Amino acid sequence: MHLDQQLVVVIGGSSGIGYQIALQARALGARLIIAGRDPARLARAAAGLGGAVQAEAVDAHDQAALEAFLAALPAADHIVSMIGDSMSGGFLTTPPQTMRHVLHSKFWTNWMIGRAGPARLRDGGSITFTSGTGGRPDEISATYVANLAVSALVQGLAAELAPAARVNAVAPTFMGSETGFWRETPAQELSDATAAFRSQVPLRRLGTVREVAAAYIHLMTNGFITGQVLAVDGGVMLRK
Repeated sequence: MHLDQQLVVVIGGSSGIGYQIALQARALGARLIIAGRDPARLARAAAGLGGAVQAEAVDAHDQAALEAFLAALPAADHIVSMIGDSMSGGFLTTPPQTMRHVLHSKFWTNWMIGRAGPARLRDGGSITFTSGTGGRPDEISATYVANLAVSALVQGLAAELAPAARVNAVAPTFMGSETGFWRETPAQELSDATAAFRSQVPLRRLGTVREVAAAYIHLMTNGFITGQVLAVDGGVMLRK
């Protein structure tokens, strides 16, 4: 369990789970590149991480900007993608623009990373994507389909890139105010959803960003895991 002097690139590493991944990787000796859309947030994250952290402002949803960022990367040991918006709504209630946005954000963008990223990896490196777990297709139709697509991407890339590189994903579940995914949710609605989740999940609590980030670190440092989606969900799927 070490990342001493290895270069870890976290796309979406300026806050939440991504920032915590960078923090834990740094504690294990990694060199870091963090990328995100908000320059001010990136600057705060880089200051919090300390040392020689390279911060790059890039909108990963902009294909040209993403391709330019990936092409300019130095040789890296691990690439982590936190990219992927999540939205609620069934198949009949989700507007076409929302479906397109989520599929673009969570699948298309990560497919682009999966295509361009391997050329920047050192032999034995890894790519770790972000999926999700816990929702039903009639509740989060766009996100549910995108999560299935990420699982397929992981399995396909893992087979195509072996043995030179490993590919996995972490699938967090609902975390309430622990992350920014639900920052636009009205306070009362978020409070109700949090209470409902706690009553349903076997462990009777929300996960923390530290617990979820540790799963990414595990997938980076265990060299015999590839093609897997690791659910960090407190056992919520046991109740589905």
